[in-house]
Amino acid sequence: MKSMIKLAVTCATLLTASTVMADDAPSTGTSATPAQNPVPVDTTGTPNKSAPPNEPGEALPASTSDHDEQPAVASPQLPPSGLVSQAGVGGVVGYGRAGVLELGGSAGFQFATDYRSMNLSPTIGWFLADNLELSAITSVANIKTGDQSATLWSAVLEPSYHLPFNRSVFAFAGLGAGASYVSKLGTGLALAPRLGMNLLIGRSGVLTPSLSYQYTSHDAMTTDNVTLVAVSSSMRFNVGYTAMW
Repeated sequence: MKSMIKLAVTCATLLTASTVMADDAPSTGTSATPAQNPVPVDTTGTPNKSAPPNEPGEALPASTSDHDEQPAVASPQLPPSGLVSQAGVGGVVGYGRAGVLELGGSAGFQFATDYRSMNLSPTIGWFLADNLELSAITSVANIKTGDQSATLWSAVLEPSYHLPFNRSVFAFAGLGAGASYVSKLGTGLALAPRLGMNLLIGRSGVLTPSLSYQYTSHDAMTTDNVTLVAVSSSMRFNVGYTAMW
């Protein structure tokens, strides 16, 4: 009888020790326990970027709104004084912004057999709105054909739009309209559509190659109190340099 009681106590002791050892052993399965570290969440990149596509017929996620803010757009308002200061590299205002002023000029020439044309064009421009500029362009050109020469003076006001490709390269198109004066022929109307590029160089410099086609009206002759008006046209390629202020 005593042997049976001792055997029962020994079995109970062994079962209790086995249960404690099983509870203390680390888990080797896939389920997480409070003692294990949770799987870290990847907070970089785009969530679910590599997730598989939806199955055919599977419902799409319901649309949600998180009340995102409308992005800012350019304002047509001008600075209080109408002009900005320190435009360009090192300043807070870039080329083409409302209030930017640029001063400079351009020059061009053409040579051919028995033909020569040279011109000089001082320019002042002011951006009255983002990428929209109003320029005053005066020009003096000397044209010589054979033994004949003439001097053409013109002054036009040109609105132009400047399209940015990046922060330092722009394309522009403009149309100048004003008056012209041809020596020995008098005054007339001047029209000058123009296409070109604006290439920003240095801190505040702008290199401007352009191609324009100038139409100029002038008196041809007067007979019997009747004045005949002629129209002259010429293609002109200029390279200009201006500085932002």
